[in-house]
Amino acid sequence: MKWSMLEDSQTQLIKEMNLKGEQYLKTLVIYYSFEGNTRFIAETITNSIHADILELKPKEEIKSKGFMKYVWGGRQVVRQKEPELLPFDIQPEDYDLIFIGTPVWAWTFTPSLRTLLTTVKLKNKKIALFCCHGGQVGKTFDKMKVFLIGNTILGETDFEEPLKNDKEYNSNRAREWAKEILMRQ
Repeated sequence: MKWSMLEDSQTQLIKEMNLKGEQYLKTLVIYYSFEGNTRFIAETITNSIHADILELKPKEEIKSKGFMKYVWGGRQVVRQKEPELLPFDIQPEDYDLIFIGTPVWAWTFTPSLRTLLTTVKLKNKKIALFCCHGGQVGKTFDKMKVFLIGNTILGETDFEEPLKNDKEYNSNRAREWAKEILMRQ
């Protein structure tokens, strides 16, 4: 009973802070997702804190499935490819607090996120990082932070295949983490 009362008061506070048009901080969730895991977490975060959302969509997506997706995706990562992205309908620079999510490919972030981080100049922002993976985070967060110098990193968290491994548990973890990040700012 105590926990649900606390959760209800947190949710109410967040709703009050992020009422449409009256956000305490303009909040955005940016993500790339190949198989839906990162999309699931990004949408969960977005809905729990009433943020805007931006999905990174490359003009040409990797067509491979199965084992070959690892070969082609890993190849892009190793070669530090920056695929062209479809135009954004919102500008990340206009936001104060940004959650950034990526799958882990070859122990780091995806080429689509690399494109964002090299073309959009994020400075003096509050940033929260999340990733989805099949077993190891590698140096994903450390490598992302190199591109985010000049910003304040409020936190980071990872999810191991959240669509396969207890979806409800991972959804709850994502919601609680997002609320904690909001409280830190």
